[in-house]
Amino acid sequence: MTLIPVADGPAVVACNSCRHSANARDGADGQRGGAALAAALRTVQARDPLLADIAVQDMPCLFACDRHCTIHLRAPGKIGYVLGGFTPDEPAADAIMTFMRHYVESATGQVPYSLWPDGVKGHFIVRVPPAGQVVA
Repeated sequence: MTLIPVADGPAVVACNSCRHSANARDGADGQRGGAALAAALRTVQARDPLLADIAVQDMPCLFACDRHCTIHLRAPGKIGYVLGGFTPDEPAADAIMTFMRHYVESATGQVPYSLWPDGVKGHFIVRVPPAGQVVA
């Protein structure tokens, strides 16, 4: 394993080796679901200037294999989240990036439930406290 430096700012990290679905490793095009979701996230980001400051990064295996198409949302000094079980498509990517925009605007990373897009509800696996902090 090699760690690769990336900008320390708001980011959606997609597992590019995730399965396409619970039943299929690859999509009809032969692409892994995680790689397809990462591409969809970049497509959604590119068409919305409000998302320009949110990095879309990808890496192999986030170790949440029971929940295919897994992502990690993170930003300095904020609670991080791991979500999974997405379809690798633009509607899922749109919901993720909409949530991410609210996440970036929040002080701690906690987004009021009323602002959660339907497409992220039920997809949360874990929240991760920022380095050097825990949630009270």
